[in-house]
Amino acid sequence: MATTEIKIPTEQIQAAVKRKERVPAPTVVVIFGASGDLTKRKLLPALFHLEQGDLLPQEFGMIGVARRDLTATFADDMKDGIVEFGGATPDNPKLAGFIEKVSYHPMNFDDDTGYEKLKEHLVAFDTKYGVKCNRLFYLAVAPEYFSGILHFLGRHGMAKSENSHVRVIIEKPFGHDLESARILNADVNQVLDEDQIFRIDHYLGKETVQNILVFRFANGIFEPIWNRNYIDHIQITAAESIGIEGRGPFYEKAGALRDVMQNHMMELLSFVCMEPPVSFEAAAVRHEKVKVWKAIQSIQMDDAVRGQYGPGEINGKAVKGYRQEDRVDPNSQTETFVALKLGIENWRWAGVPIYLRTGKRLAKRETEITIQFKQPPMLLFGGNTSGPCSDIQPNLITMRIQPDEGISLRFGAKVPSPDMTVCPVDMNFQYSTAFGTNSANGYERLLLDAMLGDATLFAHRDGVEATWTLMTPVLQAWANAKPADFPNYAGGSWGPQCAEELIGRDGRRWNNV
Repeated sequence: MATTEIKIPTEQIQAAVKRKERVPAPTVVVIFGASGDLTKRKLLPALFHLEQGDLLPQEFGMIGVARRDLTATFADDMKDGIVEFGGATPDNPKLAGFIEKVSYHPMNFDDDTGYEKLKEHLVAFDTKYGVKCNRLFYLAVAPEYFSGILHFLGRHGMAKSENSHVRVIIEKPFGHDLESARILNADVNQVLDEDQIFRIDHYLGKETVQNILVFRFANGIFEPIWNRNYIDHIQITAAESIGIEGRGPFYEKAGALRDVMQNHMMELLSFVCMEPPVSFEAAAVRHEKVKVWKAIQSIQMDDAVRGQYGPGEINGKAVKGYRQEDRVDPNSQTETFVALKLGIENWRWAGVPIYLRTGKRLAKRETEITIQFKQPPMLLFGGNTSGPCSDIQPNLITMRIQPDEGISLRFGAKVPSPDMTVCPVDMNFQYSTAFGTNSANGYERLLLDAMLGDATLFAHRDGVEATWTLMTPVLQAWANAKPADFPNYAGGSWGPQCAEELIGRDGRRWNNV
């Protein structure tokens, strides 16, 4: 395969970033559930990366909130996390100053006294900096605590402020079906206005996801062919080689459809299929995303398949099946794999099938979007008899979301020989080659946007309810018809045979890479 390498000069990158530089007003970030891995592995490293980039205000503070009393060790533990997971060195000159802004507040989430003391803690930052700081509350807790924490914040006067902004980031899952999502939305809106709520999906912080819109709408060579006239079908894959990593109780309640398909996969689909928004502002982008989801036909049960992994082998190492995982029912009916076929009934996409799949313990970790184009109306160069060039291959655009972020274009080229032999070749763009290595984890952009009040890359209640409207009938049907063949794929494979049959009945196949 042919490969192109694009390298952007460092000074050009820095100049471009500086032109777009955005620094929030004085802000205190409060993370509920700060004793969990998310804070140490992702959130604090992301905040420090913003500090390194001079994208945090001078008047900045962070308060970790959790039940256990970690006051004596929290700051040092967060420093270790920034070094281990954020790529910083222990002697980084900015690290010590950043850690001085990190504090901890132990409390139970239903303790009135604890909230009053938290309020005093916040006021202490205002006094220290001589300014009323904005508040950004991050709920990195189990979903059953969302409503309670917000109502306590409201009761103690921390949900609204006349002199500063109060915003709240809520982690997924946002509900477990349509009814629960509606109830949670209504409950949250009793305390907060919709423009205060930032429902986070960390996939939207990834550069390659944001680059989908740039690729489509900033390049005149692609948008004219981004439609049913030229595109044969679309595939979106989110494959993980890992299992459930000790999260048995959570995964038993969630499953692959709730955990990944309803949120991450539907977000990716909306970016690929949405119409051009009138501007890159939150309301305009959200409007186009919701239009896509509402245009998706009701999912037929023949177009929804599921699987559960059994024992297998990955990279030469034996792995156990889902039912052998810790704290998992040995007769569990929870799906660890889902594949869907969707159709969008609008002018651009009518008749173009969209295939989505996600699963645990698959052959490799890979999240990618593949756009397969239609074949030319007459193939002049067929007739090869053997080898990789035996058939003319369709043109593909592949967007790799993770781990090797980039975009590739596959097209046919003549092999140097006396014969008219055509082989597929790839032109590859890789972020690491073009822009250098990057220790960012995707939360940087999302945290910064939330501090600035920019909700473009966050989910809105209309979108949450639209995607649950699609997925809830599937969940209900599966609950009433337990699978008889679980486990139905080996760990280290590409999933169950029923997924191959789903796409194979249309004469197509998954793009396994």
